[in-house]
Formats: sequence, C-alpha cells, structure tokens
Amino acid sequence: MKITGAQALVKALELENVTTIFGYPGAAICPFYDALLDSDINHTLTRNEQGAAHAASGYSRVTGKTGVCVATSGPGATNLITGIATAYSDSIPMVAITGQVSLDLIGRDVFQEADITGATEPFCKHNYLVKNVKDLPRIVKEAFHIASTGRPGPVLIDVPVDIQTDILDFRYPNEVDIKGYKPNYKGHPQQIKKIAEAVSGSQRPVICAGGGVISAKASEIMTRLAEKYQIPVVTTLMGIGSIPVGHPLNLGMLGSHGVYAANYAVHNTDLLIIIGARVGDRALGTAGKIAEKARIIHIDIDPAEIGKNVSTTIPVVGDAGLIVEDLYKSIQNCNTSQWLDSLQQAVKKNKVELTEKSSYVNPKKLIAELSKRLNDDAIVVTEVGQNQIWAANNFIARKPGSFITSGGLGTMGYGLPAGIGAKTGKPDSTVVVIGGDGSFQMSMPEMGTIKQNRLGVKILILNNNRLGMVREIQKNKYKKRYSQVFLDDNPDFVKIAEAYGFKSERISCNSQIDSALDRFLADDNVYLLECSIDPEEETV
Repeated sequence: MKITGAQALVKALELENVTTIFGYPGAAICPFYDALLDSDINHTLTRNEQGAAHAASGYSRVTGKTGVCVATSGPGATNLITGIATAYSDSIPMVAITGQVSLDLIGRDVFQEADITGATEPFCKHNYLVKNVKDLPRIVKEAFHIASTGRPGPVLIDVPVDIQTDILDFRYPNEVDIKGYKPNYKGHPQQIKKIAEAVSGSQRPVICAGGGVISAKASEIMTRLAEKYQIPVVTTLMGIGSIPVGHPLNLGMLGSHGVYAANYAVHNTDLLIIIGARVGDRALGTAGKIAEKARIIHIDIDPAEIGKNVSTTIPVVGDAGLIVEDLYKSIQNCNTSQWLDSLQQAVKKNKVELTEKSSYVNPKKLIAELSKRLNDDAIVVTEVGQNQIWAANNFIARKPGSFITSGGLGTMGYGLPAGIGAKTGKPDSTVVVIGGDGSFQMSMPEMGTIKQNRLGVKILILNNNRLGMVREIQKNKYKKRYSQVFLDDNPDFVKIAEAYGFKSERISCNSQIDSALDRFLADDNVYLLECSIDPEEETV
C-alpha cells in the first residue's frame, strides 16, 4: 500500500489502538494533521503544547494506555519538554510526536528549528529522528513498545516535514526486536526466598508502596499480602491509592510532608520493604540513617533505581505484581501484633485540630468534606504546592488511579491539563482539579480546551494570594524574609470562569463549605469553586 509518511504515521497510531491524541498544529506537522482528517482518531486541541503533554499524561494514568501528544517543530516541540520530563519522572507511558524542518535544513538554524531529540535525551526512555520514511512504521511500533514496557516512560519521535510527504510501501511490523532492550519481569527465585525469610524473621516490618505498585497493577495483591501477614503500609505521594485510604493497615503518606504515623513507622522499622518507589529525597530524606538500623528490601522494575539512593539488603528486579504474588505464597509467618499496637499510638498523633477562622476556609476540612461526597470512581487531580499536600493527606483515595499528581518533577501547571486528559479518558467519572491560585494561573488558558470539548471538569481553587509552598519555606528556613511570593493582585477567578460560560462561586468560611460542595457536584457540568484560604495556613 503506497501512502505518504504522514498517512503512515496516522495508520500506525490506528494499529496501536490509539483513539485519542492531544496536540497543537504548526507548519512542520501540517502533513500529519491533514492525514488525520481521514482518521477516526479523536484530537483534542489544547491551548499550549505543554498542556497537550500533561493531558496525555492524565489520560494515560486513568486509562492505562500510552498517552499521545503532538506538536510542531521549534517552539512547539520545546513547549512539550516540561510535560515529557514530568512523565519521565513519574514513569508515565507517553509517545510524543514532533514535526521537524526538512532533512536538508537540519543544523542550519532555519525558521522554527530546534534539536528536540538532543534536548529531551536526558529525560526520555528513547527518542528518534526519522531519516528514512521506510523506517517510520518500525519506529512507531518500537516507540509504543518501549514506552509501555519495563519501567514505563515517554518516547519522542521527531518527523521532518519532508519525511511526512515522502511515499512508502506501508507494512506494519507484527513484533518488536530491539537489541539490548529486554526488561526483566520475573523476580529471581533465590532473592524472593530471601525476602520471605526476612519477613518471617522480622518483628517490625513496613511496606513502602510507590507509584510502581499502581503502574504494575499490583495494588490488589499487595493489599492482600499486607492483610494476610498484617504488615503496615506507608505510601509515597505517587503511591496514594495503592491501598485504600482508611484501610486499617494504611498509615498514610510518608516524607517531609507526610503524616506522623507513616514517618514513625519507617524510622522504627527493622525491615523496610520498598515496592515500586525510587526512594526520592522528599519521601525518604534520611534514607541513609534508616538503612543503618533496618534491613531494606527494594523491589523495582528498573535496576538503575535499586541502590541508587539507599543501601539495599535484598534487591529484586522485576514486575511488582509478579514478585508480590510470589511473596504472598512464600512467606511462612509473620508476628506483628506488638508492632501494630505501638503504631496505633502513633496514629492517634495524626489527629490534627482544624482551625476555625471566620474569614477563611480551612483547606483540610474542605478536602475531607469533598471526599465524603465523591464515589469510588471519582478522580482528583492536583496542581503542585500546598494544595497538593493538603489533598494528599486529606483526600480519601479508595482505589488506584483516583489520585493524580506530579510527584517526581513537581510541575506547577500540571493539574488542569492532566484533569482534561483524565476526563477525556474517563468521561463518566467525576474529575476534580485542585489547585492553588499560583499554579492554576500557569495553565488557566486550558479552560478554553474544557469549553471547546464540553468536558465537565470541576475546578477547586485554594486561593491564599501567595505562592504558598515557597512562602512556607521562606518562613521556616529563611527567617520570614519573604521574596516574590505575594499574589495580592490576582484576577477575579469567578469572573474569568463566567467569561467562559462556566458556573462559579467564591466562599470564604467553613460554614459555606457544605452547600457550596452540593452545588459544585450537582451535575456533570463545569464548575469553578474559589475558596479563600488563610495565607498562614501550613501544609501539615
């Protein structure tokens, strides 16, 4: 079948069962967009290329599919960079397709040329510059395979405009054979045996569940393991939802912004079982000290993560679901009754007294009340900052994929476009985007995407007229020397929402929460609820 490279690219996406892509057109990607008109693939036009990448990420996280985003060359491609790096940090499968100037012009600094493959190499699983149109079907097949296997992540395909117009005899490969790329899924039996023996001999074991548990679809078996042997579980930020919040064995999120019980457990354990987490500094800042007094088991699909940030006693490389399944059958016994009793005392210290100020809404109370009203299929997407931590510690995530946030890179402006992707992927689910006034303004134009595509995304703005997290850092570490954290001249978010034709309102005290949330969730239409928050409100 003789077709153009652009048509081949669209055909390959169809054969990869892609039904939705997010993007923004431009001259160097115009042949692709022309070919897309003859396809049933749904395209969502975002208001910025970065929004397209974040939307593809949100879509991937709720559907389990590989997200796809598209941009033109030069500034279009470079605008994808933050979204690609965000997906890389959080191990989200994504294929980014960029247009490029024609092959004969590459390297000559022509109009809208940028070396996007060179720029993204440090934070892509792999990337391609297509130099021969005949290679295009193979490259697309490989890209989707690499993005979705092993440790998931983004792959970029840079397609020069003349490659898109060249003719090829289209044949799509059935299989992929990439030399040197053979992810290991099955854990080594001897290492699993060692873990089983370590758990049986432990008196104070703790499971630390990361985002890898969710991406490996290992949440159910991990929860069953914890229940069978009565092992308490702490989660990283990305691991929220891997075990239901409220489960008696779930101690909550650990780390610098985590809860007391989770950090107490990790610092007093004699056996820390890390599953699908990269031991980042925000989660385990004192990893070295923990390793000095506890044995550490690290289970991860990516061998590069094991031993990188913490000394590991028993490393196991492989798929979390398969390894935990083997552990479930292998552990002989585990007596944790005294350990659990001591942890209950720590849990009681989790109780935080909520502040009642007549002129402000308490964000912790607000999110807790919101959780009570959402069903199990609801999805909460956060921005980054204080809003993220308030949501992480107060939202009741009942299942994997119900809490979406930017963990590794901490990208402000992620929430609204990721919410667009989530609502596109799960149109029947209630999707609530929680953002601060600072982070929301980084992607505020994406309300245009919401309107054009009639997406019933709920937007909750926690407005303290500050860059709240930075202000808190300056308060605690820089002797209240506040520098460039004041947003006292914010726009009227309610009026902006009204300009888009969205329902909206503003509340300023706790007594207004119940009725406002009832209106907020009354139907599946867009609703923006702005809440006045005390600028002095702390994250934890």
